[in-house]
Amino acid sequence: MEENYYKHHSQVLDRDMEYKVYGTTGRAVVAFPSQNGRFFDYENFGMTEVLRPWIEGGRIRLICPDGIDGETWSSPGDPRQRIELQERWYHYIVDEFLEAVRLSPDETFIVTGCSMGGYHSANFFFRRPDLFDTVIALSGIYHADYFFGSYHDDLTYANSPQDFLEHMPADHPYWDAYRRRQIILCVGQGAWEDDLLESTRQMDRILKSNGVPAWVDYWGYDVAHDWPWWRKQIVYFMGKVVKQ
Repeated sequence: MEENYYKHHSQVLDRDMEYKVYGTTGRAVVAFPSQNGRFFDYENFGMTEVLRPWIEGGRIRLICPDGIDGETWSSPGDPRQRIELQERWYHYIVDEFLEAVRLSPDETFIVTGCSMGGYHSANFFFRRPDLFDTVIALSGIYHADYFFGSYHDDLTYANSPQDFLEHMPADHPYWDAYRRRQIILCVGQGAWEDDLLESTRQMDRILKSNGVPAWVDYWGYDVAHDWPWWRKQIVYFMGKVVKQ
């Protein structure tokens, strides 16, 4: 399996950012790290290894960007500064990172992640369905209140899919775009999944009420919020999205 490490300077963040790419051909899959994680965590926790058959078979190109959750979602600092930085990171991904990794101007992306990475994958997908054609979000929480509490502003709203989808007008063109895309939200019902389970249920309700045929999959009461289950889930769902 070919692996390549990159570092480039982000103008919007004014810092160097790192990422890794596994494979050279196939569907582009962007995998976001979990909370406070780094671009190498997907590999270190065995997710890259279980996707090896798709990578070595030339079916997917796995792309792992770096995150800055420790400065944004997890930080105890000023909420406006935190969410402004989150929005800059969002623009780094859509305006700089994707342009750096795409192989053609019209290439679209599968996006995925576990836990906070599940949130990020859904946030990017629902904000930009023109760039992302498939989302596989595992154990995500989809509202900003979990990290920002009672603090609300325009940017927490823009980064809270549960909120902006709830209030999106019925005639918004994104609804038709979502209906043409592939949406997979998965959550377990076991240890440490309670808040994620409730948020997933709310997303399920919102999407169904707007006629979006999402696949919302609730795994068993033994399924915990942990890497062994996420490895099983990504293999299962990738097998449905991309044939080996």
